[in-house]
Amino acid sequence: MNNSAITCVGNVTADPKLEYTNNGAAKLRFSVACNRSWKNAKTDEWEEETSFFNVVCWRYQADVTAEVIEKGVGVIVVGRLEQRSWEDNEGNKRSTVEVVADNVAIQCRNIEEFTRKRGGKGGESSNGQKAVSPRAKNEIPEDPF
Repeated sequence: MNNSAITCVGNVTADPKLEYTNNGAAKLRFSVACNRSWKNAKTDEWEEETSFFNVVCWRYQADVTAEVIEKGVGVIVVGRLEQRSWEDNEGNKRSTVEVVADNVAIQCRNIEEFTRKRGGKGGESSNGQKAVSPRAKNEIPEDPF
């Protein structure tokens, strides 16, 4: 059983950085801000805390994700926690824990805004092809059965 499985739901904090290894494998790095809110029992007021998680995607997942996410986009990241260590230029040992993504998805509430920002309208991408067709608010989906 994988004890380090994680799901992060939040917003991308900066435009992602796509790089390629010497072997040609794509590597994408970005950060996700995840908010948590709760009601303080003592003050009876809502409080909020934000956590930031570094995410890395590899190969096909990196290429595909790089095409669709940018700063501010809401994402759902599913992956595993991984720790890596290195030595900095001064010889100090450093380490970090990051999310190695198995899957990255755009949050549905952001899709219409996302396609509009990319030059599409009504769920069309900038090249006029149907990207996502957001349902009208009163539209009821057909029963698939």
